[in-house]
Amino acid sequence: MTATVEVPATAAPVATDVTFRIRRFLPEIDAEPHWEEYTLALFPTDRVLTALDRIKGEQDGSLTFRRSCGHGICGSDAMRINGRNRLACKTLVKDLDITKPITVEAIKGLPLEKDLVVDMEPFFAAYRAVLPFLITDGHEPSKERIQSAEDRAIFDDTTKCILCACCTTSCPVYWTDGAYFGPAAIVAANRFIFDTRDDAATTRLEILNEKEGVWRCRTTFNCTDACPRGIEVTKAIQEVKRALIFRRV
Repeated sequence: MTATVEVPATAAPVATDVTFRIRRFLPEIDAEPHWEEYTLALFPTDRVLTALDRIKGEQDGSLTFRRSCGHGICGSDAMRINGRNRLACKTLVKDLDITKPITVEAIKGLPLEKDLVVDMEPFFAAYRAVLPFLITDGHEPSKERIQSAEDRAIFDDTTKCILCACCTTSCPVYWTDGAYFGPAAIVAANRFIFDTRDDAATTRLEILNEKEGVWRCRTTFNCTDACPRGIEVTKAIQEVKRALIFRRV
């Protein structure tokens, strides 16, 4: 006789009404941003991005925000959720306090264009300024540039950046002085400064040694806390500072 085990039925998840308080700005009609509230039924495993999609599709088609892959890779849906920089696609309803409205607003420190959309050009200008690409001397090689696993591991953490701007727009120095390169640009520079295949480390160090470079960092760790990829951003900035002091690269 074969014994059978009864598995208790799992209760189906229950949708709960959740209120979102979104900071809106329509440049055609608004002089200043204002807050609007939307309520909809959501499951605990729903994402904030899902909620925004539904609000736009079911309640207010004028709501504007950026999104693309929806899986934490493209970095396009960075926003302030309950006062913290997060990716909407990686933030679940169950991880937020739904006993009160969930606040959603655009990231700080960049020019607001509309609703949750900011002008990313100042951010990308700083990124381009640190020369975030491999630069080598001499002739083009006839084969792949070989690098050991140990040398690759030195800068592995900084290769994870998705340019979402969560770190840079969480920095109080960047809020008050937009000329500061910002954490993301310094992380991008770090990735190539410590790459053994690159020959432009000295050039990048000189760029970051300027007034608005690494020395503006006040080590508040906001950037590290905000990074959705878990990059040790503050550590990467300190590594560049040490490289400047000791010039060991």
